[in-house]
Parts: sequence; C-alpha cells; structure tokens
Amino acid sequence: MIFAIESSCDESALAIFDPLLGVVKETVFSQELYHQRYGGVVPDLASRSHLEKFPIILKPFLEDINPSTIDLIAYTGGPGLVSCLAMGQTLAKTISWLWNRPLIAVNHLSGHVYSPFIKKHRESPCHFNGKISKEYLPHLGLLVSGGNTLLFEINLKNQIEILAETVDDAAGEALDKGAKLLGLTYPGGKKIEQLAIRGDPKSHNFPKAFHSSKDWKFSFSGIKTSLRYLIEKINHSDWNDRLLEDLCASYQKAILTTLVNKFKQAIKKRSYKSAGLSGGVANNRKLRQLFIEVTKQNDILPLLPDSKHTGDNAAMIAFSAWITQKSIVKFRGCSAKIKPVWSLSN
Repeated sequence: MIFAIESSCDESALAIFDPLLGVVKETVFSQELYHQRYGGVVPDLASRSHLEKFPIILKPFLEDINPSTIDLIAYTGGPGLVSCLAMGQTLAKTISWLWNRPLIAVNHLSGHVYSPFIKKHRESPCHFNGKISKEYLPHLGLLVSGGNTLLFEINLKNQIEILAETVDDAAGEALDKGAKLLGLTYPGGKKIEQLAIRGDPKSHNFPKAFHSSKDWKFSFSGIKTSLRYLIEKINHSDWNDRLLEDLCASYQKAILTTLVNKFKQAIKKRSYKSAGLSGGVANNRKLRQLFIEVTKQNDILPLLPDSKHTGDNAAMIAFSAWITQKSIVKFRGCSAKIKPVWSLSN
C-alpha cells in the first residue's frame, strides 16, 4: 500500500494505491481559479495554497487510514516549481517520521509515463507485478503537458528511452501562451479547444517545426511567434468571434499535427504492442481522436488514462512508485531531496 503526495505545480493531490485493488482513494485540489487573474501560475501563490490546502484534504485520509496498512510514502521530487515541491516533500517527510515508513521521491514525468496503465491495472491486476507486463511491451508513449513534451518508449526490459523532446516550449505551454495572445483567460488550452470546435482549421497556415523524420525533436516557440505577428497585422475593426474561432482552430491544428506527425514517424521505427497518451494536453478531445485513429491504423493497442489522471495527480505518483521502487530511503538520518530539474534519463 502506497500513500502518495503530488505538489509539483498548482495541484495539491493525495492518493492511496493498493497493488491488488488499484487506486482506492484520491483527491485533487486545483488552484486554477487562483491564477486566472494573472494569466498563469504564480509560484509564491501556488506554494502558499499547498500550505493551506494540504491539511484540509489530508484530514479525510487520516480518518480513513490505518497507518499500519501503509508500506511506503511517495512524493513528487521533481521536476517542478521548487517552492511547491518543498511543500509536498515536507508533508511526506513528516508523515514518514510519524508512521515510521520508508520514503521515495518519484519523478513527476515517470508518473505521466505510467498513467495510461492505471486503468489497465484496475481491469487486470494480475497482469502487473510491480512492472509493466510484456503484454504491452514494447510501448510507445507521447507525453504532452504544460511543461513537457516527450516521445518515448518502454522496452522489453521495462526501461524508458526518450526518443524526442522539445527544444524550447512545451505543446501545452504554446497553447496557453497562444491563448493569452488571443486575449483568452487561463488556462488557455481549454479555451482554444472550445473555440476551435466552431472554427475552420484551414483558415490560417502556421509553421510546423522538425517535420522531417530525421529530426527527433519538437519545437513550439515558432508557432507562438507566428501567431503574434499575425495578430499584429489584423485591424482592430476586423476582429470578431468568427475570426477568433478560425485562429484557434488553425493554431490548435498546427500543434496537434506536429505531435501526431512525430508519433507516426516513431511507429515506423519498430513494432509496438501498445501506445499511450499522457499529460494534461492528453485531455484534448481532438488529440485523443487523432491518437486513436493512428494506433488503430497500425494495429497497436491505444492506452489513454482517465481524464482525472491526465493532469497532475497523486494516483500516478503512487502507481509510478510501485512500478519503479528505486531510491527508497529510510527517513531517519537521511536526506530526501527534491530536484526541480529532473529528467527521465537520470
């Protein structure tokens, strides 16, 4: 049984994972409304909110938990905002000391990597034994969030290998910043998705970086700059709802096309048994639709996490802790560190 804590950015989250039953209890407090007026996450406000909300959301867990049933305390050690990570770490170390249980720092990205498997574990726990079953390996994964964009694979040895990552902005960041340029409120990615439904995705042509199969990289800063230049050329009198919807549809299409194109190129590299889509942007309906279409065309099993497990959550941290279980430390006399910059490769 694993008790997990997530606090890498602006979600305060707790969860309990049972290897036999799956996620038995979880909760997430989102600070979205707190940061809307600023157009993005303010680290000081985010860490202060963690300090205020963790005691509140922890109380029901303490009422239901028998500490003797918990075997491990897991927390997000990074990557993330250092002040926010410190709040989760402090809570984890305190509980570890009180319950005399070992502690593990989990890579936030590995949480997203394994999140598509949470649903499969719930359906068939016997297929998992502290690792991803070979039934799903080799596995190709696309992680798309506000802070990260990664294409990776999990090989037959259950090892993660990064195939491509962004050289500048993440896809989610490009969506949020593009929405801000268009005058939409935070979080902008959701607003762009809503408006794009009614727009014409062919109305504007935005650049797509690293389109060649030889370029194993992502880049989204150029599309954001292109949007800014286009907005500057539009007369104020020409602005209307239809134009905004068309811009959103075209902008979203360029970003999603870039993601899916590189995903298609990776599929041709080798024969994959399954493919996963994870991260906050994985909740985008159009991206999910395109992802499923590509996997079906290539006879690959698509794995998509539940909506509640696409964003930052503690369930994925608990599940990742169970799968990896590396660097477990006894709290007393040790230093459980945080790594604001922590890649999957180290």
